[in-house]
Amino acid sequence: MRIGILGGTFDPIHLGHINPALEVKQQLNLDQIWLMPNHIPPHKKTTVVSSHHRLEMVKLVCLQYPEFELCDIEIKRDTPSYSVTTLSLLTELYPDEEFFFIMGMDSFVQLPLWYQWQSLFNLCHIALCQRPGWTIDTHSEMTKELLFRQANTDYLTSNSHSKHGRIFCINSQLVDISSTEVRQRLAQNIDISTVLPQTTIDYIRQHQLYI
Repeated sequence: MRIGILGGTFDPIHLGHINPALEVKQQLNLDQIWLMPNHIPPHKKTTVVSSHHRLEMVKLVCLQYPEFELCDIEIKRDTPSYSVTTLSLLTELYPDEEFFFIMGMDSFVQLPLWYQWQSLFNLCHIALCQRPGWTIDTHSEMTKELLFRQANTDYLTSNSHSKHGRIFCINSQLVDISSTEVRQRLAQNIDISTVLPQTTIDYIRQHQLYI
């Protein structure tokens, strides 16, 4: 199977996460998208709500969208969730699967700061979604990587295609919202029905989160 991996703190999960993942699945003809919440994210000091609540909100989204499956491999880990460590384990556990790591352009340009980032290309493909307002410096290291590794969907149907190492640029109508902005709206009691699934809104209200 071809599986997309979308990791994040999901604090909370919102349509800015969900919509691009659905577009990746459609455009790359993937079989599933695995949503992978972090327990201890390496690039953030902490999360606002507990791992339990973030996990439960992701579970509700997976119930609402049949395209999604929960991957709890990172949220059960008591050490920082380095993507290369997780992908190494997933490729060992599921050697027959072809993984597509989903990320936005904002994360992609910061990839050289990630732990053993170059090893990711030996483990998976990257599905690259451009977030509104983000561009890439034409002289940057990641521009060179993109030009070298970029492929289109025809590559996936070729007999000689590899299970890792390529970058696929996704055309998507991204929701220009961050989890920080969602939390600010919730704290100020501003309507967030256009950026959060109703199940997430109900869960947040039930447990009085982000107030």
